[in-house]
Amino acid sequence: MSFLIEVNNKNIGARSGETILDVMKREGINVPTLCYIKDRFPSGSCRMCVVENTKTGRLVTACSTPVDEGMKIQTHSPRVIESRKTIVELLLSNHPDDCLYCVRNKNCELQDLSEELQVRERRIKGEKNKIHIDRSGASLVRDPDKCILCGRCVRICEEVMGVACIDFIDRGSKSFIGTAFDKSINTSSCVNCGQCIMVCPTGALSEKSHFTELISMLNNPEKTVVVQYAPSISVSLAEEFNMPPGIDINNVLNGALRKVGFKYVFDTTFAADLTIMEEAAELIDRVKNGGKLPMITSCCPGWVKFAEEFYPDMLPNLSTCKSPQQMLGAVIKSHWAEEKGAKPEDIYSVSIMPCTAKKFEAQREEMTSMGISDVDAVLTTRELGQLIRMYGIDINQIAPETNDSPLGFRSSAGKLFGATGGVMEAAIRTAYHMLTGEELVRFRIEPLRGMKGCKEASIDVNGLNLKVAVVNGLANARILLDIVKRGEKELHFIEVMACPGGCINGGGQHIGASEEAVMARMKALYDIDDKETVKVSHKNPEIIKLYESFLGKPLGRKSHKLLHTDYTKRDVLL
Repeated sequence: MSFLIEVNNKNIGARSGETILDVMKREGINVPTLCYIKDRFPSGSCRMCVVENTKTGRLVTACSTPVDEGMKIQTHSPRVIESRKTIVELLLSNHPDDCLYCVRNKNCELQDLSEELQVRERRIKGEKNKIHIDRSGASLVRDPDKCILCGRCVRICEEVMGVACIDFIDRGSKSFIGTAFDKSINTSSCVNCGQCIMVCPTGALSEKSHFTELISMLNNPEKTVVVQYAPSISVSLAEEFNMPPGIDINNVLNGALRKVGFKYVFDTTFAADLTIMEEAAELIDRVKNGGKLPMITSCCPGWVKFAEEFYPDMLPNLSTCKSPQQMLGAVIKSHWAEEKGAKPEDIYSVSIMPCTAKKFEAQREEMTSMGISDVDAVLTTRELGQLIRMYGIDINQIAPETNDSPLGFRSSAGKLFGATGGVMEAAIRTAYHMLTGEELVRFRIEPLRGMKGCKEASIDVNGLNLKVAVVNGLANARILLDIVKRGEKELHFIEVMACPGGCINGGGQHIGASEEAVMARMKALYDIDDKETVKVSHKNPEIIKLYESFLGKPLGRKSHKLLHTDYTKRDVLL
């Protein structure tokens, strides 16, 4: 039912079931929030979104108050502004005064609200928090002193990721957010996805930086410093430089990385093609020879750790393929090093990823050979932006350059790895060819595209009805895996990505991106696939050459030793 409400002395249309905040957003009226998360049940705990109901004379929370016919609202009355200002002042009363040193300086919601509400003096003084910084994790750093108890990280971890490794501890003014028994994050069930960082309004959560070591290596003449970047980086990095979302700056990125000082620049999408060759062959082998089904992708390290902790009985279902990051790292320090006459220990291999969990993955014992890691350091999209700015590089003035080859050419199928459903679509294209010797009539598999949390499709492969599913967001993975375990659904292949939307919305991407920006990144990847001619991994000429000259064949002895691994149950405190 539609009706009118009065907002700031003007009549505005509203619908039954909407909140005041819903209506304000639609009408382009900004009402600040801190605890609010789109599409999640409102908690109304921070009170930042209060507006004045002039009919009742009360201040009400816009995020949790339904609209009523005839309601009269003032969104910026003196009472409202003073209330919001007081809330900010209370939050600042015990907040650290270290904005200049904070990782979120100039990109902090508390800082923005302080500016917006003209907080210019400290009227309220409180005792400063003195909680130690938790640097124990491989991917994340927690600084509880900067936490404002908005609860967003708690809700994302539980409701979207299905992990619930953090929660409110203690009560009242002594409340803080921590892990089970207030232990270090490295002993918790955290899967390192970084979605908590994406929703944190302050610097209470951030990624673990590898900057110091990287800069040292860039200036070490005895080291050959190489870099690879993930498929989604070229369509998301532009936002770090205030460019419109979805712009593909692939070749400009190559030039920028060389100006920073990287000697060789590779595209991880090449290794995505390599992953597809191995993964498609593995799927076919399992289907033909009675292997463990459904086979589940293993290229997302957040998902892999989640499986180790919560679904250890399904670890045999995981593909044994390493992720593209680790495959390329392994090839660089073996075949490529041999071709260049370099010692693996003298190569410093860096990857640029949209994902904080990749930092954890790179240091896993399974990703080392004779004490040498496949990948030495991982930077997020955000950190790459910082690195480029640190070196004084104007991204708008960089001339386009190509990747280094070999290990640089890619198909558009590999590029799809950046979006949920992309791994599955690329794998089906190649698996179909391996089984039939022919190409799919239509490469686009529409049921697997888009942001929906769970998608399914059936593909006819010479009489075999190949049943596949795609899930993104680990809470959705829980639902599907439980259905599969109960025997209620029969599938051959499942793709799991920890982050909603996939890598285009990973925990290392630009903070503050809207849903429209994420969709623009996804569209950019699909546009690349539509426009380019090499749309399948098995037609990548450099992949073909790598197998002919070094690996032999997919699932062969050498490729299995270098490109595959396995995982075991991981015990956590709680």
